[in-house]
Amino acid sequence: MSEFGPSPTSRSRLYEINLDQTTIARKNPNVEHEREVAIYDILESNEFKPVGRDDGPYRLQLSIADDRLAMTIGNEVAENVDTQHFSLQPFKKIVKDYFLICDSYYAAIRSAPPSKIQAIDISRRSLHDEGSKLLVERLEGKIEMDFDTARRLFTLICALHWKG
Repeated sequence: MSEFGPSPTSRSRLYEINLDQTTIARKNPNVEHEREVAIYDILESNEFKPVGRDDGPYRLQLSIADDRLAMTIGNEVAENVDTQHFSLQPFKKIVKDYFLICDSYYAAIRSAPPSKIQAIDISRRSLHDEGSKLLVERLEGKIEMDFDTARRLFTLICALHWKG
């Protein structure tokens, strides 16, 4: 891996991400755009693989059932080489707080002095890091990923919750 992320030929990466249309409702165009951007950012640079496997690159299918996120991982040969489920409940407060601070940030951009915008942005980044660390903890021993990938995946989880 280079200092700029895994190479496009790396086996420890995601090459495709799909959202299950039966369990993840389509939202308004703004929400759909945020989801597409989050997926694009992950695919642009990521380090991801199920623990104990070396048969990537991988495709990821996300679905939600009973307040649990299901991550079905496949590769170029098989639809499902691993499936991980985890509760979204521990993320709810962080996601809610993250949305509130983002709203404050966007409101501040219009009228607040740069020092206030910077303070809000520091809080926003801190919450984003907290959610990313929680994601890494929840997937420990199941999925290996670098922190930048966890940050991008947390962004996608937020986009899945965004009402628009």
